Amino acid sequence: MEVRTDYLVIGTGIAGLSFALQAAKSGSVAICTKKGKTETSTNYAQGGIASVFDPEDSLELHIEDTLRAGCGLCNEDVVRMVVREGPDRVNELISFGVHFSQRQGDDQGLDLGIEGGHTRRRIVHTKDRTGQEVERVLLDRVEDNPNIKIYENHVAIDLITKSKMIKKGILTKETSETCWGAYVLDAEGNRVLTFLARITVLATGGAGKVYLYTSNPDIATGDGVAMGYRAGVKVANMEFVQFHPTCLYHPKAKNFLISEAVRGEGGILLDRKGNPFMEKYHPMKELAFRDIVARSIDLELKKSGDPCVYLDISHKPAAFVKERFPHIYETCLEYQIDITREPIPVVPAAHYMCGGLLTDQDGRTSIDNLFAIGEVACAGLHGANRLASNSLLEALVFGRRAAESSARVLGDNKKIPLPTPPEWDPGSATDSEEMVVVTHNWDEIRRFMWNYVGIVRTNKRLARAMSRVKIIQDEIKEYYWNFIVTRDLLELRNLAMVAELIITCASLRKESRGLHYNLDYPSQDDRHWKRDTVIWL
Repeated sequence: MEVRTDYLVIGTGIAGLSFALQAAKSGSVAICTKKGKTETSTNYAQGGIASVFDPEDSLELHIEDTLRAGCGLCNEDVVRMVVREGPDRVNELISFGVHFSQRQGDDQGLDLGIEGGHTRRRIVHTKDRTGQEVERVLLDRVEDNPNIKIYENHVAIDLITKSKMIKKGILTKETSETCWGAYVLDAEGNRVLTFLARITVLATGGAGKVYLYTSNPDIATGDGVAMGYRAGVKVANMEFVQFHPTCLYHPKAKNFLISEAVRGEGGILLDRKGNPFMEKYHPMKELAFRDIVARSIDLELKKSGDPCVYLDISHKPAAFVKERFPHIYETCLEYQIDITREPIPVVPAAHYMCGGLLTDQDGRTSIDNLFAIGEVACAGLHGANRLASNSLLEALVFGRRAAESSARVLGDNKKIPLPTPPEWDPGSATDSEEMVVVTHNWDEIRRFMWNYVGIVRTNKRLARAMSRVKIIQDEIKEYYWNFIVTRDLLELRNLAMVAELIITCASLRKESRGLHYNLDYPSQDDRHWKRDTVIWL
């Protein structure tokens, strides 16, 4: 079966939905999402959107905080552009019907929070469920738009590119590489569809599931990065994996984040004996940049042998805690933890990819007609470490910019007939009766990535990880061509590819900077390494 559309968007987070709403003004839009339409990293985002609304704040201060967080690797032009356009994008959400928390009393207006690395209150939020509120409103508008159709439980397999069609003998003139859509697995119908599009947009989110412990939902398997890399897109800065300092530590809790806003409102990190420890590591203590806080917790745990540290907000009035953090309060209570009376056990966990598919200021990749936006992309905003709550901001700004840029491309392309690629050919592949291979390799990748390519790295650990991932890659390739594709197999294939990219970039960078900390090169080397790590096929 073939689906033809002007725009193909892969992903239903804030980046993909923002793009789709704007793109629908100029053409038809098909959105593919690998599970349900609300199963996105956006939906799990608690903190908020960083943007300048306080009279005591300024665009320049937000720019300075972002540049300082990025440890010299941010693209300053991109930072200025995103920060400058941020307030307009937030106001647009408000006009759509997003309800952000407001200050009470005489001093009315947006209730602005503060998080690590920020020097002013500038986090626009909906209590501690910001992502869920934004996702709700954007999805409602998308579903009401007749030019947009959402395909749930549709898993992208690979991009359809000009070079693939040249190899098949469909196209003969080889010019610049071009994308014409993607092959997509209809997981419920158990069939592979051909989505033909004049513009393809990867908005697939991050890759936190490459690690054993993560704040990310199960869908975060790096699909967009892996597909783009296989097609020849340049990839940058994959070594910079942000570990959120505070995820709930409980045997029955899965992926539950304790928002950085808890520390912003006065939460204190304590060791097992109840002693605060962040003052030993940074003058900003709990509000230091995330890489510093996560590394400090990791060091404390290695020294003590304890399984977790504790985040204490119980010194604040109980009514305030329940009002400001209702979701965190209610969730912790389910695990018999009353955060108004006792500290929360927490550990760091993989949270955000600062690297990804290399793009320009409009989300364009190195392949014609292919855009990448949101966490899947590396546009130069985050550098070596993302400033808290800049991610939803980035998704909003680049969603709009990519849509406006691609509309101009679409206008030029509409005169060119879409090529007809071959239907998906399963060859002699059969149904697998050995899914244990998939589950075993999935588990092994996540464990060695956590142990060898985690918060603190060494050359020896990276070499061990590379040795293991090469063996697993060979096993996956053999398995992939012998058996009919499934969602689990596709996710494993992508996960292994992203793991290899992270290891490769981490091995290339011979210094410690931001989120990449190597004990063999403990210092930052601006002379040789104040540059992006860029790789491609």
